[in-house]
Amino acid sequence: MTHLLDTNVCIAAMRGNLEVVQSLQARSPEDCAVSTVSVFELFAGVFRCNSPEQEKLKVTTFLEPFHLLPFDWDSAVKAAEIRYQLEKIGTKIGPYDLQLSGQALSLDLTFVTHNTREFNRITGLRLEDWEREGK
Repeated sequence: MTHLLDTNVCIAAMRGNLEVVQSLQARSPEDCAVSTVSVFELFAGVFRCNSPEQEKLKVTTFLEPFHLLPFDWDSAVKAAEIRYQLEKIGTKIGPYDLQLSGQALSLDLTFVTHNTREFNRITGLRLEDWEREGK
């Protein structure tokens, strides 16, 4: 396992974004993981849509081949450290982004996101933007 997918990458893949789909296809499913934090975010969207049962199936099917990583103790401690470091320099990021970046760092995974501007502020976090790779 080498990559942790951000929620926006999962959404882009489910919407058929060519660059993201090709990047996923170029890797073994064992190389990619999805956090339970992203599972929460995805299902929060499922229950807001007009056809939740159809969307639930779509999300569940998409997630099936990936490692699902629970947000654990080490991830929580690392997320708290990131929050402290960012607050020290007068900046913040959202709580889910803190959790995801803490998890990627604690597990030494490359974080795949289209929101690199937000995550570039986190020291030591390796980033890839699969939506920009083909452009």
